[in-house]
Amino acid sequence: MKKILSIALATTLVLSVSSASPTQADAAGKTFKNCTELNKTYKGGVAKAANIKNKGGKTKYTPFVSKEIYDANVKSDRDKDGIACER
Repeated sequence: MKKILSIALATTLVLSVSSASPTQADAAGKTFKNCTELNKTYKGGVAKAANIKNKGGKTKYTPFVSKEIYDANVKSDRDKDGIACER
């Protein structure tokens, strides 16, 4: 009984890890051509960290926080405040 339970648990774990990997891989290095393309997916832009404050003034939307996506699109952060393509 313990052997069957451990096999079932291992199978479930392997399947959950393999299904989570493509989503993380897509988000990790997603580079956008320009801010228009980035804002189609992330309306408020992408922030490097949750504690970053916008230097540019008022914004309509809250930025999505992801260091990996920000690093891939750092060229789009023109005012160098830690938020790429803020709106």
